[in-house]
This record gives sequence, structure tokens and C-alpha cells, in this order.
Amino acid sequence: MTRVALIAVHGMGETLPDYADGLMAAVRARLGGLADGVAMRSVYYQDILQDNQKLVWERTAAHGQVRYHALRKFVLFGFGDAAGLENRKEIPASVYELAQGEIARTLLSAHATRPGMPVVFVAQSLGCQVLSSYIYDAQKAAAGKPVGAGIWRNIDAWAMQALGRTLTASERQFIGAGTCAGLITTGCNIPIFIAAHKEMHIIPIAPPTPLFKWINFYDPDDVLGWPLQPLSAGYRELVEDRAINAGDGVVGWVLRSWNPLAHNSYWNDAAVLDAITAMLRRLRA
Repeated sequence: MTRVALIAVHGMGETLPDYADGLMAAVRARLGGLADGVAMRSVYYQDILQDNQKLVWERTAAHGQVRYHALRKFVLFGFGDAAGLENRKEIPASVYELAQGEIARTLLSAHATRPGMPVVFVAQSLGCQVLSSYIYDAQKAAAGKPVGAGIWRNIDAWAMQALGRTLTASERQFIGAGTCAGLITTGCNIPIFIAAHKEMHIIPIAPPTPLFKWINFYDPDDVLGWPLQPLSAGYRELVEDRAINAGDGVVGWVLRSWNPLAHNSYWNDAAVLDAITAMLRRLRA
């Protein structure tokens, strides 16, 4: 019987739909027989952005004189994702809104297996900002406050357009992260998006449930992965930062200085996998 859901959210850069397969397989192996009670899903929003980015890259590679192709491509796809998600996000059918729609659809799929079950999110890189904004917007909407962008600006209108029907109360709570009991962020770059704000305006999501626990993993050598506790008193109270050497023992000495491989190795790290498994075991029991 399904008892808990694990939802993965990918980060920046060129990403394939099966990006979470390795993570899920590693978690299943650690859980053993308990894995049968976990509904595993992955959110995929990269296809909203990727075709245009590929076109720009192909034109650059064919007609421009540029060096460091691998790193340059990572920067184009990665920062192109961030810029695309934030640019004009208030307009209807913006990239911001479409990405939130993918989160909601993935959660609805998990809800269908067992309404009301606890959810653990695992978000990487830009996905941490995408998910945090989604939950923040959902919580504002649930409190009756106006939301300026995304599906939570008018969740009923989104549901009618996307699903052809309104949401049940159970679905609305579930896709609004109302049963979220755990969040693990890796290579998180939320600070890049809010660093220019005054500290009094840097407010994290509210704990969705009494069981909620947020663990943030970052590698001190990863310039795109940041601790969250220094941001504000709210983050210091809510988040546990853990510094690790991402992927230690997997790619070895390469991680001693920053490169894209360092940023993308968190989900191979034993400390991250153990933390995910521990959360699921606690909730599964």
C-alpha cells in the first residue's frame, strides 16, 4: 500500500525526461521492501525552454567563434532557464506558469494513488527556486492573499483549462503542498534570486505540516550551490544546511574546483541519498 510520495524536481541546464531515474533506483535499493510503499514521480519542465535554447546554441556553434563549448553550453542552458522563468512571469501562459503547471500535474498523479499521503520533495539547483516559489504562491492563495503570477493566481481557472474540471478540496490541498513533510534541496541557488532584496523581505515558505523538515545540501566548491541559513531569521529557523563534497568517491579530484560536474553530482552522493531514505522511512513507518 502506498504510504508516502517522493517527488523530484530537476535543475538548470539541458535535462532529459529520465533525469531522476538513477536517483529513484538508488533510493529504492536503500529502502528494500519498503520501496513498494513509496510513489515516486519526477517533474519535467525543461521541454518548455529547451527548443529555443538549442536553436541559439546551434546558431552560435555554427557561426560564432567561441571557446569552452561544454562550459558555455552549460551557462547558456542553465542561466537561460533562470532568465526565462523569471522574465515576464506575470503574463498568461508564461514559462513560470507553465512550469508550475507541470508541478501540479505531477502531484495530481501522486494524489491519485493515495489522497492525503505525506510528500517528500527533492529539488536540485534552479528547481529549488521553482519549487519554493510554487509552494509560496500556493500558501498565499490558501490564505486568501493575491498572487501575482503562476497557476495560483487563479487555480480554478487553471484547473478548468488544464483538466476540464475543478479540483476537489483534497486535490487542492495536496497540489498546494499541504501534506509536504520533507524537502531536500541540493545545489540550491535561491540566494541568487533574492540577494538584492532587503532582509525583512526575505521570507521562506511556511512549514506545510508539523512533521516538515528541510535539509539543504551544498558543496563549498560549488558556486551555484548555497547555504540558506544566512539569508534571514526565517531561513535560519526553518532550514538545516549541510556542507558536503558532492559526489565524493564518484568523480574524485575533479570536484576540488568548480565545474558543471561538481554542480550536478549531488544526487550521486551517499549523504544525500541517505537523508532522502531516512525521511521516507520515517514517514513510511
